[in-house]
Amino acid sequence: MVADHAENFQVTRDFLANSSGGPTVLRILLGTQLRKLRQEKNISREDAGYAIRASHAKISRMELGQVSFKRRDVEDLLKLYGVGDAGEREALLGLITSANAQGWWHQYSDVLPNWFGVYVGLEEAASVIRTFEVQFIPGLLQSEGYARSVIRLSRTATSEEDIDSRVQMRMHRQRRFTENDGPRLWAVIDEAVLHRPFGEPAVMRGQIEHLVEMSRRPNITVQVATFAMGGHPAAGGPFSILRFPTPELPDVVYLEQLSSSLYFDKFEDTSLYAQTMDHLATQAPPPSETEKILHSFLERYRD
Repeated sequence: MVADHAENFQVTRDFLANSSGGPTVLRILLGTQLRKLRQEKNISREDAGYAIRASHAKISRMELGQVSFKRRDVEDLLKLYGVGDAGEREALLGLITSANAQGWWHQYSDVLPNWFGVYVGLEEAASVIRTFEVQFIPGLLQSEGYARSVIRLSRTATSEEDIDSRVQMRMHRQRRFTENDGPRLWAVIDEAVLHRPFGEPAVMRGQIEHLVEMSRRPNITVQVATFAMGGHPAAGGPFSILRFPTPELPDVVYLEQLSSSLYFDKFEDTSLYAQTMDHLATQAPPPSETEKILHSFLERYRD
């Protein structure tokens, strides 16, 4: 049984190591496995921290994949958790180098908040993303002009160079979704987003035309949650649900705040958001009506 587990884990590790979002997801994968091992032995975070000469807070950050890993720390934890099988130990220790590597987005570290870098890594490895937005067109569906207008309003963009870098990064994030066999994206956009202009009418017209074009792609579905729907269960605000192509990783719900973000991966949380997304998709006009709705807004933004 242990050997089978190690073999399955090795396959998952190799797959994620070759994905563009590998480093972030590999850290989470390694942290998740360490947490499971600790809980199976009923060892507290405090005791685990003592074993590696650190605090319980560091154990928590390691288990959430928020920090890089030292081989000595992982070796000491595996010894504490009683992992003696050579195959399983090597599968876990073999993650360390790849998990500590930097993703392409680190080239934008001068304009990229640390808390958002984690999300980009998850996004890069996801096979399905479902998102609901009430303020902006989702970043993965923004045109360059619209993205520039949104970013220019941000208090964190201090120069034109910063704005250019952030726009370039946003466009880079979109590439996977326009490639053959790209990941699945399902976006539900509140109608208020289409009423709220960012930039000149030409910018909004270009954005809506871009949205129409993207919605025609086989891997992208766009729905508009119209005002005619009345109230809906997602009144609390925008969110995204990320699913990965491996059972070793649970779904992750991402909530973005003004200067930070929240992540949920417990089933009782992710299932609630999944149900809410299902309700939205059911109550909103079907995807077949999206293009008609968007074309009605094109008329609104004529010069």
